[in-house]
Amino acid sequence: MALASGEDDGRGPRRHGSRPLGTDWFLRARLKLRHLQLLMALDEHRNLHRAAEALNMSQPAASKLLGELERMTDVSLFERLPRGVEPNWYGEVLVRHARTVLSELNRAGDELTALIAGEGGSVAIGAVTSPAIDILGAAIEEMQGRHPRLHVRVDVETSDVLVRRLIEARLDFAIARIPEDVDSSLFLYEEGHGEELCFLVGRDHPLLGRGRITPDLLAGQSWVLNARGTLLRRRIEGYFREAGIAPPERIVDTGSVLLGLSMIARNGAIMAVSRSVAALLVAGGSVAILPVEGRIRVEPFGLVRVARRTLPPAAEAMFQIVRRRLRAPDDL
Repeated sequence: MALASGEDDGRGPRRHGSRPLGTDWFLRARLKLRHLQLLMALDEHRNLHRAAEALNMSQPAASKLLGELERMTDVSLFERLPRGVEPNWYGEVLVRHARTVLSELNRAGDELTALIAGEGGSVAIGAVTSPAIDILGAAIEEMQGRHPRLHVRVDVETSDVLVRRLIEARLDFAIARIPEDVDSSLFLYEEGHGEELCFLVGRDHPLLGRGRITPDLLAGQSWVLNARGTLLRRRIEGYFREAGIAPPERIVDTGSVLLGLSMIARNGAIMAVSRSVAALLVAGGSVAILPVEGRIRVEPFGLVRVARRTLPPAAEAMFQIVRRRLRAPDDL
């Protein structure tokens, strides 16, 4: 398929004299769900033939749909490469919003199915580890006490993953932080609480019993930490640099608490976790908190939801319970 003629500003060719699409352009252009499905398939497969197969249509039919999309928007959406296609900036915008629309429709179907079956709907929540333990458990118990048939899904991930899932409409809301490289204007954010970090070790770790542990003793140990660039990892690295010491070199990168506990048991590793997570794990009796010099705190997390996106009734009710518990955890 030939590219549209015109200027190329780095995003893809654009016809001369292109006009703003305006409000309700998709209605006037008669945009169909099939167009959105094609965008998703092209983004996934990066090949027109494979995208057509995935949608159970012929390649000429898929090519015709793509041509219709590019005429609707008056821009080229994909770069045609020798072995496939690649979305340009314009294409990436449409793909992102197509994913959101289709995800919302799938969620609507799930909710309707649940209501028809008498199950009370569903809620999808994301959280970083500490509030997942401190806040969400009690909030879910309260919500399901009122709506016993409600289905609740909780994704426990790092903030960057959760924010991406919010944008893609895979989550209703999250308890997380908005990463610095993400446009904060896309979200509504209500700040909650900061976290204090501590270091977990096995009960027989050689550093236990040595009094207050200094950073130089810690640097030579084996560690289990979140991946590079995550907030917790940056804060731990900063803890050592503030003491004038190079951060540890023997590190296993993982966000899995279970793998961290395994590494603690197998090779005497140290794992950095929030104080609330540590309290839960220490209660099991196999790990202990290592007493170290100084306190290590990370910036607050908060309630995050997408701006200008209305929550379904069940998600709104859950959001209000979590908000109340986040604002006044000691009163509940």
